[in-house]
Amino acid sequence: MKVATGRVVEGKVILEGEPLAEGAVVTVVARDEDDTFDVSPEEERALLEAIAQADRGQVVSWEALREQLRRAP
Repeated sequence: MKVATGRVVEGKVILEGEPLAEGAVVTVVARDEDDTFDVSPEEERALLEAIAQADRGQVVSWEALREQLRRAP
């Protein structure tokens, strides 16, 4: 997973940094200028570790996740 930041210019999202691969599927979450959120230090550590795991390729395939969800009570 990659996280990218950008701005809308003439109706198009212009990303900062390295470009994404052609045809990449993306999700865009737009925030208002005054939107903020707070996380506890523990939540921040967990989020950063999850991002690091994804960067290392330690991910679960969609098929495996779907199977786990089907088995969940």
